[in-house]
Amino acid sequence: MTITHLLSFFAGIGLFLYGINAMGDGLEYAAGSKMKKILGALTKNRFLAVIMGALVTALIQSSSATTVMVVGFVNAGLMNLAQAVGVIMGANIGTTVTSVLIALDLSDIAPIALFLGVFVMLFVKKDIIKHIGQTVAGFGMLFLGMDTMSAAMEPLRDSEVFVHFMTNYSNPIVGILIGLVLTAVIQSSSASIGILQALAIQGLVPIEFAIYILLGQNIGTCVTALLSAAGSKTNSKRTAVMHLLFNVIGTLIFLLITAFTPYTDLLEGISDNVSVQISTAHIIFNVVSTIILFPFANWIIKMACILVPDKEPEDSKLEFKFYDEHLLTTPPVAVEQIGKEVVRMAYLARDNFDRAAKSLINNDISKCEKIVSVEEVINFLNHGITRNLVKINALDLDYSDAKYIGRLFHVINDIERIGDHAVNLSEATVVRSNEKLAISDDAVAELENMRKCVSQLLDLSISCFEKQELTIEEAKKIEALETISDNLKDRYQDAHLRRLNHEHCETRAGMMFVNTLIDFERVGDHAKNIAFAVRKKPGEKVAADENIINSF
Repeated sequence: MTITHLLSFFAGIGLFLYGINAMGDGLEYAAGSKMKKILGALTKNRFLAVIMGALVTALIQSSSATTVMVVGFVNAGLMNLAQAVGVIMGANIGTTVTSVLIALDLSDIAPIALFLGVFVMLFVKKDIIKHIGQTVAGFGMLFLGMDTMSAAMEPLRDSEVFVHFMTNYSNPIVGILIGLVLTAVIQSSSASIGILQALAIQGLVPIEFAIYILLGQNIGTCVTALLSAAGSKTNSKRTAVMHLLFNVIGTLIFLLITAFTPYTDLLEGISDNVSVQISTAHIIFNVVSTIILFPFANWIIKMACILVPDKEPEDSKLEFKFYDEHLLTTPPVAVEQIGKEVVRMAYLARDNFDRAAKSLINNDISKCEKIVSVEEVINFLNHGITRNLVKINALDLDYSDAKYIGRLFHVINDIERIGDHAVNLSEATVVRSNEKLAISDDAVAELENMRKCVSQLLDLSISCFEKQELTIEEAKKIEALETISDNLKDRYQDAHLRRLNHEHCETRAGMMFVNTLIDFERVGDHAKNIAFAVRKKPGEKVAADENIINSF
């Protein structure tokens, strides 16, 4: 085999891999992201999970990608281990589609498919038609890559060393290791099986040895999921381990079947074409393994739990609770989950404001340490959410999701500022306590009244943002509460000046009082911004509810 043949072989692999990805992406976009989103809403019906796993994998042409997606869902709390094991079983069945296409040998129409696909991609403007064109082009490229690989391998027929190895060293363990390493390196079981079929087409791999290589390839496809789960939560690691366990147990079962049954004779009786035999073996392995292991799914879950015990803290502070970066492969789900993190951040900021305001009013420094630690979480979420919003915004989003992401960009700034004002209040509490600054009973009552107003405004605003709905009545109430906070600030500042003139208040305490009023008022402004980010008509004027204003 010359350098030219070797380069042709790698070119064939490149075309093959690109074709698979193009087909998968085209089908995915043509079908929309709803198929993937359904995975996150699966019921506990494991049979349904198997079907959905097979369907999604058939669309995206990669069991590894499906498993990585499932790892992300489990990490984000969208899917439990019982659901995940079903999807994984289905994913293995769905990945057989590529080998079936290769076995059909549609290479004669590949050039036509490639031409038509590229033509549609270049000259058709409608997105869904362009994605279908991409799928067709990927189909053609897949077979051109297959033909290129097959042609490059032809000289191996004359290689005595290679032929001798394949005919005389058909050890099951060697075959499994070859398949495992090949798939782990390429990161695609479809591509590695394609290479195996190309070798078989040239008569270089007998079916007896191909079966063992195929078994190793099914184990090798687990590497991607294992790598993706590294550094994730415990259940995500368990999901990847379940994938590995399923394929390893399946491999052990089929080693016994191959050794003690006329399995190879059965495959040879199906067709004279070795490529068809390999494709059939691939289907049989995944379908039969699923049928056998389906009743024992809970045992697989238990084994994964034993192999990956609970070692990490139940709820680490500086981490996402709902979002996982693996979800970037499923934009609609990623959008939904990052939104939950923003809402979580908003409630943390609200609680911290209320905690800090009460601490200052009651001259209680016992909660100040807690306020600082929560602010660290808020800052972590602010940076992490912003970073991931940029990533999500670069994805192919529909109009509503893109608009929602735009809202989140604005809202997190308001939430972060609320957190900063809470810290200001906490610092003021420490100063008041250390310097023993006295605040009059009237000033305390005024601060408490304004705190209640702002807290009420915060609660209503965050609630509206969480449900992504702002009614006219709610808008009027929010406008009224914000107007009240502004009026109270002005009124209480005037009252403070009167107290200063009558020497009923110390200058230092008075400065702290005024700064506190400003912090309260600005929190109210940010709260209003959070609620009004939901409005369908951003510039629309809303009249404040006069009854609420009068009640204060």
